[in-house]
Amino acid sequence: MEADRAIARSIPTGAATGLESGASSKVSVLAPRRDAVRLLALDAYGRALNWISWQDAACLYARGAVAWTIGDPCITVRGGVCRATGARSRMDLHPIIAGRSHVRPGAVDPTPALTNTALFARDHQLCLYCGRRAGRQTLTRDHVSPLSRGGLDIWENVVSACFQCNSRKGARTPQEASMPLLAVPFRPSWIEHLILSNRNILADQMAFLTTHLPQRRRQEHAV
Repeated sequence: MEADRAIARSIPTGAATGLESGASSKVSVLAPRRDAVRLLALDAYGRALNWISWQDAACLYARGAVAWTIGDPCITVRGGVCRATGARSRMDLHPIIAGRSHVRPGAVDPTPALTNTALFARDHQLCLYCGRRAGRQTLTRDHVSPLSRGGLDIWENVVSACFQCNSRKGARTPQEASMPLLAVPFRPSWIEHLILSNRNILADQMAFLTTHLPQRRRQEHAV
């Protein structure tokens, strides 16, 4: 779905769940690969916070803590049958959910944790020395400026490298080893981290996230 076609839906407090009093607590969920689907949580201002499971999202709906949503429902949660009305409870979960809470400005764009999984995702599973694509088992974290020479273990000083290139470079700089980097290492933003950390991003979610990237980054993620 195109970003400008995404629809924000206002949800009255306590009216979004579709769960009726007296209904059984047994719940079934209807959605393809539902355990692989994660929903994007926003604060009341529309700032991206994190990915949440459908179970956590359902709790927000049930507590009336959802202010508005974007996108068509992607997961349907069904509960028991109400003894009074005979109707079965139903809850439709949307791919993007804005809570009613407000987050402190300083906590909106935290620095993503530097892990090998996040690093390899940032570098698209490529060795940034030879350009070959490699699996997690054969990729390593290389420090551009070696730790033994005062280099830091930070985003701006690490790249993905295959085992062979890392061994060849050793405790040298790329210049000393005559192994120029194919790309400059960078610290991803929180939005980029969200994109890199989820392999099953839905169309509405990707459209929303990419609109919050700098123009240059938008073009890279669109490739």
